[in-house]
Amino acid sequence: MPLSASQLYYEEHGDGEPLVLIPGFAAGSWIWYRQIGPLAQSFRVITFDPRGIANSPGRSQPLTISHLVDDIADLLRELKIEEAHILGASFGGFVAQEFALKYPKMTRSLSLCCTSFGGPNHVAPSMETLAAIVSTDGFNTRERIQRNLLPAFSPEYVRDHPEEVERVIDLRVANTLSEDVYRSQLATAVSFNAESRAHAIEAATLVLTGDADAIVPMQNSINLASKIPAAELQTVAGGSHLFFIEQPDEFNRIVTKFLRRQ
Repeated sequence: MPLSASQLYYEEHGDGEPLVLIPGFAAGSWIWYRQIGPLAQSFRVITFDPRGIANSPGRSQPLTISHLVDDIADLLRELKIEEAHILGASFGGFVAQEFALKYPKMTRSLSLCCTSFGGPNHVAPSMETLAAIVSTDGFNTRERIQRNLLPAFSPEYVRDHPEEVERVIDLRVANTLSEDVYRSQLATAVSFNAESRAHAIEAATLVLTGDADAIVPMQNSINLASKIPAAELQTVAGGSHLFFIEQPDEFNRIVTKFLRRQ
């Protein structure tokens, strides 16, 4: 697809009610490679690269959640979409929450996956895991990317599906971003706090988590679901932070069932 008027690279797949997939930290549309085909059988799936990532150029001003939220709203307007199902994973879940709060009439439903309301009551990962995530040594090298991504998988998946793990690493290597954009997203993530505002989310909301998530522990999803009036919580047994890659059939089934009820 070409760039949108707001300079956002996007793709559309399938027909039906529009569904926007918001990628997580330092990721682009490539992260949804196990969702696009299956979900496009029922929905008009819209994926995109956030500003400064992969095919979307960056901007000179510092990155904020509001910039990312407005980029999505601008894209939907350009596509003449008045409302859409919004799904975000991890950092993308932060963006999705803010979108639902700022643009409630554009939010047909909300799906928040492996994410949190942030702030001081966010349940953090282990220090070892956190260190692997924030390290920028050898920034765009394969070695550093591998070190960054491995904690997001379950150890069993890394052992039993090395080819799929390598595929994800290859995709991240091929879809570059600058260290400035990475640090900007990181600062935005650290400062995010929607705990006191989540109660104002009006949309029917699916909060979906894996019970073996080492990056955003499951308790975050339990806490988040308790704050949103129209939320339902579902858990994938054995699900890692990248459970939508490790267990795509289960993930896609749960999401599709939820969206069809809205």
